[in-house]
Amino acid sequence: MAQLTTRPTGDDVVAFIDSIADERRRDDARAVLALIEQATKAPAVLWGSSIVGFGTRRYTNTTGSNDWFVVGFSPRKAALTIYGVHDDDGPADDLLEQLGPHTTGKACLYVKRLADVDRHILEQLVQRAWQRGQA
Repeated sequence: MAQLTTRPTGDDVVAFIDSIADERRRDDARAVLALIEQATKAPAVLWGSSIVGFGTRRYTNTTGSNDWFVVGFSPRKAALTIYGVHDDDGPADDLLEQLGPHTTGKACLYVKRLADVDRHILEQLVQRAWQRGQA
């Protein structure tokens, strides 16, 4: 069975965010870090080299049964990627319609500029995902 390479590292989340070269992406990462911390009341943990995750849950896929974070984000170059708030089953569709400009992928939400979306709606998406992940 393959070992996942994206695992908690113990590295400093704030230092990771402070190292982001693009000022806007860095500011967006700080803001979404605060939003998710507030919504989940969970500590942020760096997973791999570039994903900030909150909480832990077990899931099973083709690599077997693994630990993964419940919700998280990564300040990617093309977009701020938020994990766990969208899935193909549609429970977030009503909120996604109200969010503002974004795209989605499997279990991912992509936002080019945090200022362009409704942060209250984003917080609701995070809270829903957190509650699903705790069940």
